[in-house]
Amino acid sequence: MAVPGAVAPGTASPWGAASPRPAVRRYRGGMDGTHDGDAVAASLSAWLDRLTFTDRTADEVTTLLVDAVARWGAAQGWRVYRRAPSVVPLPPPYQHQHSFVDIGCARPHGVPVVVEVDHGSRRRTVDKLCAEAAAGRLAVLVRWGGRTAEPPPAPVRLVTCAVTARRGLVDHAVRYSRSPVAARTAPAHSAGDPGPGAQAGLFDPDPGDAPDRGAGLSPA
Repeated sequence: MAVPGAVAPGTASPWGAASPRPAVRRYRGGMDGTHDGDAVAASLSAWLDRLTFTDRTADEVTTLLVDAVARWGAAQGWRVYRRAPSVVPLPPPYQHQHSFVDIGCARPHGVPVVVEVDHGSRRRTVDKLCAEAAAGRLAVLVRWGGRTAEPPPAPVRLVTCAVTARRGLVDHAVRYSRSPVAARTAPAHSAGDPGPGAQAGLFDPDPGDAPDRGAGLSPA
């Protein structure tokens, strides 16, 4: 029995190969090589620092983060795929099919980047990223929440996203919020208001260059 959208072993994974069309080079130097994991993680962390939201559910926060990661990858000039095929098979009884990673980025130079967004520290997420790293991909875990958790084993990179939580007075549902960086980490001494930071423009991939949807992938 097939799982809708799952990828069978041996199926071509086009997201893992860079586009033959020259990419729009919007990334900084040092972020498109083989050993650039720290630079990639630092860039993604800085991008997510600009993300703010108020009173969102857990599912909504995860969606916002996945969307933000997709925009970040596109802004580097990379080809971005949502729910990209993973090297990890699904658990029984679907072990003959493969699972997905939240975001896969194919770069014109260097290994592909895979990103998983997780609330907490699910063991399966960490194991999946370890398998991706062992397969030669640059694996990044975006972990959001309000508690400090054990970092994933190397070479998986960790990017954290701190949020605050409150429980509604009426429905008692937990809602999450994230304030601007300045409000979360005010400096001890300030020489004045430096003014708002410049917002980088977002890169929208050319619809005419979208990957084949028949492979079960959705470009960002």
